[in-house]
Amino acid sequence: MATAKLFLHGVPDSPAVWRPLLDALDLGDAPVAAPALPGFTAPLPAHFPATKEAYADWAVGEAAALARVHGPIDIVGHDWGALIAQRVAMLRPGLIRSWAVSNAVIDPDYRGHRIARIWNTPLLGEIFMALSRPAALAKGLVAQGLPAAIAEEEARQWAGRDKRRAILRLYRSAKGLSFRHDWARDLPDLPARGALIWGANDPYVALAVAQRYAARTGTPLTVIEDAGHWAIAERPQAVAAALHRFWNSL
Repeated sequence: MATAKLFLHGVPDSPAVWRPLLDALDLGDAPVAAPALPGFTAPLPAHFPATKEAYADWAVGEAAALARVHGPIDIVGHDWGALIAQRVAMLRPGLIRSWAVSNAVIDPDYRGHRIARIWNTPLLGEIFMALSRPAALAKGLVAQGLPAAIAEEEARQWAGRDKRRAILRLYRSAKGLSFRHDWARDLPDLPARGALIWGANDPYVALAVAQRYAARTGTPLTVIEDAGHWAIAERPQAVAAALHRFWNSL
């Protein structure tokens, strides 16, 4: 029986960002789920705090639902979805056959990129969000390698107030992107069956972060040349090949 796959997107994305990779993977009859983070494509659920712990708990529920029917799953995450995927594997290793993350990793020494620090700052983050325009977001995403159709779809969702509110809450719950004092302490609980896949020219989480993590933990690292933060959509065939090599090695 084919192993079920769970794909978790990041910020400021939606499940649309996975389309090029899913097409390239050609997973056949494998059960696949690529849910939207709560509040990202629809209004925030009532009483959902949109903290990193809340998103991790939500993702545990998604993983558990798949594993209950199909057995241990392969979880794949990009950006914030990568961090959440690792957290799920730490908290519920029995649900996970393997984990693979792209262009983000729980690292005790990483302190976040410039925009993360802005979003973490009260008032400054709100001003940033108020001034952000969907058209500018689409232009920026295309410049960084996203296909235009996906960038435009992400930009339309950016107009949703709840999405921007959720992002501010998420980043502030993580003090920007600092995990030294919480999630990073639990890295010994992370199953060893993991892989890193990284766009070489990521301006947000430099390749050096992945190289440091790989050296510390022995986790295999595949570098996707001529790609940035969104390597999963910019060079989907290369990422798909890396994932298939990893899954076939298990």
